[in-house]
Amino acid sequence: MTNFRSEFPAFAFVDIETTGGNLERDRITEVGIVSLQDGVESRWEHLINPETLIPYNIQVLTGISPAMVQEQPTFKELAQLILDQLQDKIFVAHNARFDYGFLRVAFKRIGIDFRPKVLCTVKLSRFLFPEQPRHNLDTLITVHHLKVHARHRALGDAELLRQFWYCCIDQFGISKMQEAIDQLLPQQSLPPNIDEAMIKDLPDTPGVYLFYADNRRLLYIGKSNSIRGRVLSHFSSALRIRKEMKLAMQIKDIDWIETAGEIGALLLESKLIKEKLPSMNVRLRKSTDLCAWQLLLNNDGILVPKLVRHQDLSPGRQENLYGLFYSRSEAIKTLQALAKKHTLCEGLLGLEKLLPQKSCFGYQVKQCLGICIGQESTLSYHERLLHALYKYRVGIWPYKTAIGIREAQVVHVIDHWCYLGTAIDESEVFELLNSGVPEFDLDIYKIVKKSLGKMGSGRIVPLPKPAQAAEYESY
Repeated sequence: MTNFRSEFPAFAFVDIETTGGNLERDRITEVGIVSLQDGVESRWEHLINPETLIPYNIQVLTGISPAMVQEQPTFKELAQLILDQLQDKIFVAHNARFDYGFLRVAFKRIGIDFRPKVLCTVKLSRFLFPEQPRHNLDTLITVHHLKVHARHRALGDAELLRQFWYCCIDQFGISKMQEAIDQLLPQQSLPPNIDEAMIKDLPDTPGVYLFYADNRRLLYIGKSNSIRGRVLSHFSSALRIRKEMKLAMQIKDIDWIETAGEIGALLLESKLIKEKLPSMNVRLRKSTDLCAWQLLLNNDGILVPKLVRHQDLSPGRQENLYGLFYSRSEAIKTLQALAKKHTLCEGLLGLEKLLPQKSCFGYQVKQCLGICIGQESTLSYHERLLHALYKYRVGIWPYKTAIGIREAQVVHVIDHWCYLGTAIDESEVFELLNSGVPEFDLDIYKIVKKSLGKMGSGRIVPLPKPAQAAEYESY
């Protein structure tokens, strides 16, 4: 075995054990550190009282029981000792964002900003042994014949990293190892399966990015005015946000689609999520329970709401429409809240059954002003009802035909709040106009309505009706 050379900086090979994988909820139960500095090795380990329960499956995996940590110091009590062990050393760990992420969050809880240089041995293995299909710790043990002393204990696993380091030096030499360090250290915020070259290819332009897991399984679709900047922000956030860490650890590949600007990115993101159904996009998925309230006059000339379900909705064409809501229960809860806030009659709102010549229950407890029994004028009630619903009003399509929204060199074709597609020339515009209006989508509606409210009229182009498209010469 080659002796450790002083040409290298000081290293701390680190492993931690925890109560689970949640950065916010779970806590560290053990820290193990093997230090290499100026040719000298040293070892440090300590159990930690996590001040929370250790799940049974974690006890089985690590062998660390509640009884073992009950009388141990807390992380706060050990923090300075841990810092002393890591001071001025490169932090080396396997899947480093896990160990580093937990330690960074633990230090942050007690007011310490912990930001060492970080080297991930998963990335080191991928760099030096690209032909190997797997780079987890068990694979390294098998391939490099590492000696296991205490698997899934902090110092035992840290010792495995030290052995792997020496194996790499023996096989590749000092200069190759230094090259690996120089290339990998700047990547400390990148996930294990993403290399710097892939990030360099990402454009600093508006568009949509797609994260893939194994076998090109689509994980996530996002959008940004800077694709590269937004992707990197996902990875840096993974050091403190559990959801981002879960995403980052699964990413194996990244695709992207550039757009003309922010509007194009928003529209394309919403469209692709509903078409491709990535596993970690939930908020923008298509809703099949979309509904809205429509105000109609009853036999007494009083406006009452009728629930219009998804199959009967035609927003932009229907008048007196209010919502929109992702489900019937959301629509009802909203109406109940408005009734209480604005003393509206729950009987006339359809939230309770009205008996002939009887008031609603709200009138008896002064939550209704008596419109249900003629104690309030229709005009007064209508004023309060329309005021209560105003912010939920679904706008009628304000144009006679479809329109195009100019963005750089393209035109986004919109008809009655529906996105038909994006065109780069007249023939594509005509093709989209004749393709038929797609099903209404609430997210597209919000994007278009907000965009139209912010832009000048010069970017809005009236387009012909489909039947006239062939005669239309220019947009």
